[in-house]
Amino acid sequence: MSNISPFSGKLAAYFTLGCKLNFAETSTIGQQLKAAGVRTARAGEKADICVVNTCSVTEVADHKCRQAIHRLVRQHPGAFVVVTGCYAQLKPEQVADIEGVDLVLGANEKGDILRFLEERLPLLEDERLALAHDHHTVRPRDITSFMPSCSRGERTRFFLKVQDGCDYYCTYCTIPFARGRSRNGTIESLVAQAEKAAAEGGKEIVITGVNIGDFGRTTNEQFIDLLRALDRVEGIERYRISSIEPNLLTDEIIEFCSRSRAFMPHFHIPLQSGSDEVLRLMHRRYDTALFRQKVERVLTLMPDAFIGVDVIVGTRGETPDAFDESARFIESLPVAQLHVFSYSERPGTAALRIPGPVSPEEKHERSARLLAISEDKTRAFYERFIGSERSVLLERGKRPGLLSGHTDNYIRVECEVSDILRDNTLHTLRLGSWNEKQDALTGIIQ
Repeated sequence: MSNISPFSGKLAAYFTLGCKLNFAETSTIGQQLKAAGVRTARAGEKADICVVNTCSVTEVADHKCRQAIHRLVRQHPGAFVVVTGCYAQLKPEQVADIEGVDLVLGANEKGDILRFLEERLPLLEDERLALAHDHHTVRPRDITSFMPSCSRGERTRFFLKVQDGCDYYCTYCTIPFARGRSRNGTIESLVAQAEKAAAEGGKEIVITGVNIGDFGRTTNEQFIDLLRALDRVEGIERYRISSIEPNLLTDEIIEFCSRSRAFMPHFHIPLQSGSDEVLRLMHRRYDTALFRQKVERVLTLMPDAFIGVDVIVGTRGETPDAFDESARFIESLPVAQLHVFSYSERPGTAALRIPGPVSPEEKHERSARLLAISEDKTRAFYERFIGSERSVLLERGKRPGLLSGHTDNYIRVECEVSDILRDNTLHTLRLGSWNEKQDALTGIIQ
């Protein structure tokens, strides 16, 4: 009996849309296929397998997913096309109707992609077509699997998935329907993945998930205990918490990060609106007073911390007065950057029952106003540190002859390649002038 893998010699192409969690999961799928003998297709090569990991946070995201699928089908004629991710979970029939799609996998099945490929790949084209609508998606409450993922793809930083799903059901959001209930890996298993990343030369890990502060639902553990355990992993010199809800960012977590060995002074905290009325309509679990308290607590203990904030504009019920209130509140916050999103109506969400839709033109104007505030805040934050010395983890730059990286407090730095400065190394650099085109400071060897 032959031990040769049925995938040996096959080529695969991957395309990912959406969040860091999706990119980490695609990388893990790629690792699984590589272990089975599948090589990633190079530019110009025709793939035998195409994997598309989708997002569905907005109608624009759905459109981009459909475009990506059509493009891959054209670029790789005859390839076996697998579509997974949030769009596949929420609208499996719509995805299956796209010409060229052979298999649709929901949130429960994406980690088992090899088994599905073994079953379907050998089939003739007509047989594949007959089975295309036999999609493998399940109801949100039945999504129970946790797909481990700790991967870096082509980047220096590793992304460690610690949690998936969400129990919050904010009125505008489809994530609980797309990813199911909150669930997580065990602290022991996650520490083992971090140790493996360190053994592979990883220096920095970004902790990712859907609602990571809710960690421990399925294992009766706590997020703070996970942070303590990860901080003890030798070889990992930096951790970043990708995003954490303000009501779950406890004082204990903030205090631990401020005195920890490896957790960086960098937080990403979703606000979504600076209007308490809009927050209530969204069913968010905090108000602006609590949000300000968390920001001030972080900066009291870590004065140099970078704080990024998510904001949604144009939700139903966001009147002009409510937006003005939100903008004033945001402008008053001592944060470093805003991530601004325009509200997109999603089928099945409770927000559709809220009166007061906002026109696309008004959403655009509101978004532009907040982006201008963000640009001012980011530049002011960067300029505070010109002339100072900060530790920078360098990685390959996007431009020839340059390395780029981030300081401990997430300032982007660019510097010239030299015998001293190399990819995946930590160096103390003096921060120089602001490069507006690259949104970065120059780094100078000390």
